Amino acid sequence: MSDAAQPTAAEVRAAAEAVKTALDRHLAAVERRSGEDDPAVYEAFNELAAAAEVYDELLYDRYDEVTPFEIPGEDSLPPYTGPEEPNAISVLIRRDYAVAEPQRLLAQAQRIEAADVEAGTGIGAGATGTVHGALGTLFGEFEADEIASRHKEFGLEEGDSTLWVTASDEPADPGEWLEAPFEHVDPQRVVCRFDVSTVFDDDLDDEDEDDIEDLVTTGLAEDDEDIEPLDTTDR
Repeated sequence: MSDAAQPTAAEVRAAAEAVKTALDRHLAAVERRSGEDDPAVYEAFNELAAAAEVYDELLYDRYDEVTPFEIPGEDSLPPYTGPEEPNAISVLIRRDYAVAEPQRLLAQAQRIEAADVEAGTGIGAGATGTVHGALGTLFGEFEADEIASRHKEFGLEEGDSTLWVTASDEPADPGEWLEAPFEHVDPQRVVCRFDVSTVFDDDLDDEDEDDIEDLVTTGLAEDDEDIEPLDTTDR
């Protein structure tokens, strides 16, 4: 950063005072907390984290120094505020794939189409002549979980995936959310969440084999999948 763009000493001092104020507010919120998931504590925590991050940046820019504080990332869910005994749940799943082998995908879709035609349930060849047509055939024939377990066979390569379980007061009416199924998800009604990503490779490399076996036997991992569970059920 150039000298002209550097923060002033007064700005650094003001940021330090803001951290002190945020610390006092956080302690006061903790002392007055009304329960384990008190939203006032959560809000004070976020304000303290934001103030500390600003101070850390200004301190480094001005004096080339750092603080001993590690600002937590947004890798967890906010406190659960949904019903204690939900009458309904929604399971939201996203799985990303790369089309690694288009020809394999096309060949698999054409086999499905040919079998349908032979059985008299298909409408004829041609629907699987493109990758998007082949994907439609594939996902129309198999359940998403089966595709996930056989993705290499279909020429797909797994990317990140996530599963969220959200609580509801009442089941949704038929057709109520079909036009926009993934909108208006309240993070504070997420009962539990499980993420799968290669970014967790380094974390799993540090675990011993027993820990990895525990993940597999509890159903949170399959084969050599890398999983970082974000479970909020104990909050």
